Amino acid sequence: MKRRLLFAVAGLAAALTMGCTTLDDYQREWIFQPSDRSWGGSADLAEGMEDVWIPFQSSVTGKPARLHGLWLPADQHPVDGPVMLYLHGARWNVSGSAPRIRRMQQLGFSVLAIDYRGFGKSTPGLPSEEIAYEDARAAWDWLAAQHGTRPRYVFGHSLGGAIAIDLASRVDDERGVIVEGTFTSIADVASSMKWGWLPVGPLITQRFESIRKVAKVHSPLLVVHGAQDSLIRSDLGRRLYDAAPEPKQFLLVEGGSHFSTMNVGQAQYRQALAQFFSLK
Repeated sequence: MKRRLLFAVAGLAAALTMGCTTLDDYQREWIFQPSDRSWGGSADLAEGMEDVWIPFQSSVTGKPARLHGLWLPADQHPVDGPVMLYLHGARWNVSGSAPRIRRMQQLGFSVLAIDYRGFGKSTPGLPSEEIAYEDARAAWDWLAAQHGTRPRYVFGHSLGGAIAIDLASRVDDERGVIVEGTFTSIADVASSMKWGWLPVGPLITQRFESIRKVAKVHSPLLVVHGAQDSLIRSDLGRRLYDAAPEPKQFLLVEGGSHFSTMNVGQAQYRQALAQFFSLK
């Protein structure tokens, strides 16, 4: 993925010569890397999850839209226990997150995980920052309609963490927010890499500036990061945590990479949920 991001930055100058629309499309393609594929054998772990369809009218595109999601009820308290909206990161479809979805189920959540438009079976097209924000809100509204009496939480991994922060900054009925392997802004991610000296900041149209929005999150916030995350450095997660109001907690998982933190830190997750959110 680092190589793909490097190529993306190198192509910004070329895209500039083709106009602002091309530059924006280029960034959307490389930031989201939309796909209908999962990775490895993750799709097998999605077997048995219920397909969910969420139709709505998009104010961003002015067209009807439909999201595909996976619903996995908790083994214990499947009717009145906590519910989670799971927001995945770039590149893979929702089935690619099946291992994390099942781990969240093991931690006691009923989980709704969605594909943004452009991913998987959701409405096709090139995703954008605003489209992803709108998709998350549509899924949140679906959860409220279906499970409004249950405590609802938001989880986002990587790019999904920025989408989760945006959602939580706009709503006031979430019980808590959990983000893993996420960042302060796309510009900060770019500047943290070996080619960060390149002056690409002003050219970024898809900014995902969580650092500005996190102050508006007033539910408990758990920020999780792998100490060995080489894609999004843990200091970006720490800076996001520092900018957030109380109540908040930062969980650094030793040995956790960008993709393995939840697996490596399952016991730490369970302890944090019990202590911080009073979930058992």
